[in-house]
Amino acid sequence: MLLTLLPATFYSFHPLKDVYEEHPTLSIGSPAPDFNLPGVDGKNYSLADFKNAPLLVVVFTCNHCPTAQAYEERIIHLANDYKSRGVCVVAIMPNDPTSITLSELDYTDMGDTYEEMKIRAARKQFNFPYLYDGKTEETSRKYGPIATPHVFIFDKDRKLRYSGRIDDVEKPSKTPTTNDTRNAIDALLNNKEVPVATTKVFGCSIKWAEKSDWITKAKEAWAKEPVNIDTITEEGIKDLVKNNSGKLRLINVWATWCGPCVTEFPEFITMNRMYGRRDFQLITVSADDPAQKDKALKFLKEQQASCTNYIFNVDNKYKLIDAIDPKWQGALPYTILVEPGGKIIWSKQGAIDPAALKTMIVDNPLIGRYYR
Repeated sequence: MLLTLLPATFYSFHPLKDVYEEHPTLSIGSPAPDFNLPGVDGKNYSLADFKNAPLLVVVFTCNHCPTAQAYEERIIHLANDYKSRGVCVVAIMPNDPTSITLSELDYTDMGDTYEEMKIRAARKQFNFPYLYDGKTEETSRKYGPIATPHVFIFDKDRKLRYSGRIDDVEKPSKTPTTNDTRNAIDALLNNKEVPVATTKVFGCSIKWAEKSDWITKAKEAWAKEPVNIDTITEEGIKDLVKNNSGKLRLINVWATWCGPCVTEFPEFITMNRMYGRRDFQLITVSADDPAQKDKALKFLKEQQASCTNYIFNVDNKYKLIDAIDPKWQGALPYTILVEPGGKIIWSKQGAIDPAALKTMIVDNPLIGRYYR
């Protein structure tokens, strides 16, 4: 993903200058642009829905960005802490989901589609409206958020009084020294001037629709990656499971003749493209007869499986079973998630639940949703 750290009102001398000039950020004193956007609760929202609020806090955020995820709990607390004062918090997801490459999903288990927003909001128990602007990005273009998250605070007359960050510390485990958003709210509630009206905004860049050509380029790059398959012995399999790589290792045992294996295989390629740059490894092991190595390789090339691939070197499925996991009863597909040192933390005989497995991977301490 692309991270930005820019003043909310300044976007010169930046490699993405043209992008920011095309999507200028709303200036202090500007009226709040109206919107009509669907929320995860099935309702549509506009400015009129918040007309009685003395202050309106609009937060542009999303599912996939590690910085946005790091601030989710703080946004929840913000909404709760100021609810009694009538302050309304509303979140808007500005990204075009089709403009996000899989490699930009390396800190998450889901993208920014409307359906995935519903899942995320329910899982985190959001106590504020979470609105989808990914279809047209019309509202986001009017506000001009620099990154996610980006806060805009409007007074009772719906004039912009603050634009910038939530606070000065991204990592949830650390304590911020400057709570810019809260300072702005407190000042406005007490009829005072906002002490700092604009700040820089750190987070993931907005995924504008015009960025969709990056997806094509990514697909072209993946298609060029080499795909190979090597034979592996029983001892080699045992070494794989011991996992001395220092990384979280996902091992999938499959075969070309196994229908469920072939059907779910693309899900593993997706995970590899999402987490491959993190401390994560995908390794596939073909249970085909070693004489069918070329057939297995043909399938792997069709799948663009540029991960590490093996085929067991003897046609003895029971040796393969015992080498992978003595608890495995033998049915394909079989998948295990192994931490360094050989601890199998999850195993599945049969088809996987891709969404649940992604959550398990990203929530593992070796991977994580935030920057370390």
